[in-house]
Parts: sequence; structure tokens; C-alpha cells
Amino acid sequence: MNDVTGAARTFDVVVVGNGALGQSLALVLARRGVDVALLGEPHRPFAASTAAGAMLGCFGEVTEALVSSDHGRAKLDLDVQAAKLWPEWAAELADDTAENVHSADGTVVILNAIGVPGIDDANYTAIREELRRYDEPHEDVDPAEIDWLDPDPGARPLRAMFIPGEHAVNSAALLVQLQRAFVRAGGTVIAEQAARVVHAEGKATGVVLDSGTTLSAAHVVLAAGARSQDVLETVPEIAAQVPPLVSGYGLSVLLRPPDKSGPRSVIRTPNRAFACGLHVVPRATGEVYVGATNIISATPVDTPVLGDVHFLLDCVHRQVRRDLYGADILKIQVGNRPVALDGFPLLGEAGLAGLWMMTGTYRDGLHLSPLLAKEMAARILGETPALDLDRFRPLRQPIQTATREEIVATTATHVLATGYEYDWYTPTFWPQFLEKNLPGILTQAAEEIHPTLTPPPELLDVARTDPTLRKLLQEYYAACAA
Repeated sequence: MNDVTGAARTFDVVVVGNGALGQSLALVLARRGVDVALLGEPHRPFAASTAAGAMLGCFGEVTEALVSSDHGRAKLDLDVQAAKLWPEWAAELADDTAENVHSADGTVVILNAIGVPGIDDANYTAIREELRRYDEPHEDVDPAEIDWLDPDPGARPLRAMFIPGEHAVNSAALLVQLQRAFVRAGGTVIAEQAARVVHAEGKATGVVLDSGTTLSAAHVVLAAGARSQDVLETVPEIAAQVPPLVSGYGLSVLLRPPDKSGPRSVIRTPNRAFACGLHVVPRATGEVYVGATNIISATPVDTPVLGDVHFLLDCVHRQVRRDLYGADILKIQVGNRPVALDGFPLLGEAGLAGLWMMTGTYRDGLHLSPLLAKEMAARILGETPALDLDRFRPLRQPIQTATREEIVATTATHVLATGYEYDWYTPTFWPQFLEKNLPGILTQAAEEIHPTLTPPPELLDVARTDPTLRKLLQEYYAACAA
């Protein structure tokens, strides 16, 4: 780690953010002989990577909504291409640091009766269809024969499939591995956050650190997840043209099962109820990672909420393995996924020459890291990139992939699905009553935000009761129309 406090220093590139995306880009550039400074506090407050399950899968994350739009399909294509890069990327990192962070062989996707047909069944079907479309190996398996799985009988899986090509890594070990490889490649690690972007005559010229030190650079990359927003807002004329970032706050838990066992493969459900699916990922010997929740927050969150911890642990011991009720809790982790207000990544140059954004990746930033690192490096170095990322450029109009009516209907379905996942006990007519009345409530909330533009379902649901997020959406849409 290099100390630059108190003295100005010049670099070719300054990367703001030391999560998986920022470190991967910095490493690719350093290996190319570029003088790179990587910024970020060592404990990575508010980062997504530190709490991630790091499932190297894209098909297990497929949803019916994702593949129903051109933008969603383009995002899936990026995920598929990233998956192909991981074997070589992981091997290179292992060669650099003599460490192997691989933690799971394949993924088992289970469909149980806890969710709702409009989400769980639909997403399970969408996963199968995309596996076939991309000719990805997979096979149906008998849920009763899945190793380590032992759910409550009321939550037993109805169907299951095995995807042998979707693995996982230990995210905490990966971050250490990336930094070691970066330093070995000649990079400079600075244990501070950027306070603001320095710019003149339409060009980014560097950053000022929290300590007041100025770093000069021809290129500044904002890759600090949800906290990239704070730095971007120091250039207000640019920030007004970029979809603002909010946080997809989530928590995960490391457990030690009573018999100190763990599955060989990832075990997960399809994505459900505004969140990624319930999943268990093997970690160190005798430990398992359990994730995850997802709650939209206008600002990053750094402490776990009791209700979320209770919900996650109740789900995993009922739906995956009953004896986890007696497991030791080793660690509760909190992360903040970077979510642009239209739900899609922010990738590319951002209004000033030399100012780049590499964030807004929501749930798959770590998975995309080797692909986006190479693509962004090519752009920064003035080379011809391999992929067209223009649809995700930071300066854009809001991406709208469905009608207001469709978004409202999806939101209502997810709200009800949350109740079933909480294992609520209600008279059977109550969900029907709620289902009938929720669309009207949600439509009114959408109309209060904007006459025609509607945010993604998870943002609409929260904005209905969160005045801060509602105001942020109103101001963003108003600025887009100006």
C-alpha cells in the first residue's frame, strides 16, 4: 500500500472504488503497464462485494421479466460472455497469488411451493428456456436425491435442475487476491475515498481525496458502487444527466452447521419477491454462506436489520436444511448493490472527457467483473472494444422496458409473494382482496411520481411509502424532461 497523503501525485488512471469491479479494472490496466491508483477504504464500507455470495452464474439469475426486453437480453448476453472468461481469469489470479478461491462445483436450482406461480414457476421456466437457447448443459434431478438438502416437508422442492457450469468463489478471499495481484503488477493502493472530481475545459483531470490531497490523472473511473453517486454529484452538470444510483441493501450470513458439513454445489431457488433467490453457497470447510435479502434504500445501509436477519434464517432452515436451526452464526454481512433508477448498468464515458462510470450493475457486478474490466480498459486505452455497451452509457434517457400497467401488475405480484415467503397465515380470501386492490394503490403512487414514466417494480414499491426515494425519482424524471 502506498501513502500519497499530503503530496500531489500524477497517475495515468485513478479508479475510485476497491470492490470487485474497481479492483478488476485496475488489475487489467496495471498488467498493461498503466500507472494506476486504486482508491478505497480497506474495510470497504457499503460495498456489495464484501457481502456477496459470488455465484458465477447467469442462468440461475434469469427471470421472465429480464428476457422480455431487448435491454434485459443484452444484459444476459453480457453475463453469458462473462461466464466464459472466469476459468481463465481465475487461473491467472491463482498463478499470481498461489491461491484458489473456488468454493462450489455447479448449481442446483430448486422449485418449491413457498413462492407464487407468477414468479417462481415463471422464472424456473425462463431459466430452462435460456439454458436451452444458449445450449448450456443442464439436467433435471430428483429433489429427493440432492446431496445435503433436507427441508421442512412443507417446503420440500417440487422440481430441481443441475447446472454444472455455474460455480462460486469466496468473495472475501477474491478481494484479497485481486489486491495482491494488483500490487504485484505495480499498482498503487490508496486507502482513502475520493471526495470530488477535478475537471477543467470539459475534461476530468483528477480527484481530491478526503484528506485534501489531489491526484492528477487523464482518466478517472467511478466504480465505487452506490457511493459513486456522492462523487458524481461533485460535477452537478453531469450528474443531472445520469440516472441516480440508490442502494439495493442486502444481508448475508455465514453459518457453521451442527455437523460442520456443507453442500458441494450451490443450492438456490429462482429469483423471487424483489430479490435474488434464497441460496446456500459452500465456503471454508464446515462453513456455508446463506443469502440474501434485497431492499431498495435511497442511501447505503451499513448495519443489519433484525427483521431481515430473522427472515433470512427462517427461510434457509425451513427451505434448505432443517438442522441449520442449530447452526452457529459466524458473521452477519451487509452489502449495498448499486442500482440505477432505471435498473440498468452505467458503463462508459460520462459527459467529461476522461470521466468514466463502471457501476449500476445491481446483482451481478462481481460476475461481470472480468468482462467489464477488459472492455473498459480497452476504451480507456483508446482501443477498439469487443462489445457494444452504448445502450448502457451513463448519459441517457430513462430505460423503460414495460408499460405502466405491466410494471404495476408485476409489483403487486411481488408484494404478495413476499407474504407467502414469510409463511403468512391468513384467510384465503385476504390475498385475493389485496391482489384486487394493490394495482390501484400502486398506479396512484406511479402517477404521483410522473405522468408517464414508471420506475422498476422494486423501486415503485418502496417509493410508495418512502418520501426520499419518491422525491429522487420525481426530480430525476423532471430533469430528463427539461
